[in-house]
Amino acid sequence: MAGMTIAGLAREGGVGVETVRYYQRRGLLDEPDRPSGSGTGGGIRRYGADDVRRLRFIRSAQAAGFTLEQIGELLALDATNDRARARQLAINQVAALDAKIVELQRVRASLHRLAGECGSGSKGPCPILTAFDNN
Repeated sequence: MAGMTIAGLAREGGVGVETVRYYQRRGLLDEPDRPSGSGTGGGIRRYGADDVRRLRFIRSAQAAGFTLEQIGELLALDATNDRARARQLAINQVAALDAKIVELQRVRASLHRLAGECGSGSKGPCPILTAFDNN
């Protein structure tokens, strides 16, 4: 895995090259120096296992609902071992996820009700369509 190109890093992390570059611009991933020289691989940045691990961390944290700003803070906390702050970020994220779950359950119940009303054989416009038409 050592010495892979940005395309190899992206592939290992399950993202596109532009995503890797975006994370670099945001300061979440380091951009290695370009080596000098004219031989094979001269001037091409190389990435290693630590870069893959960090990229996978970013992707996993995003899947858990953390924002890129929060992920940046988590990455910084890794260097300081500030467990209390990391724990607080996780607790806050659980609360945000709980609120989102409540909202999704409400939307699900509403759609379920509308689907039932649409199939009840009643006349007139479909309740699903009218519900989305209200602004």
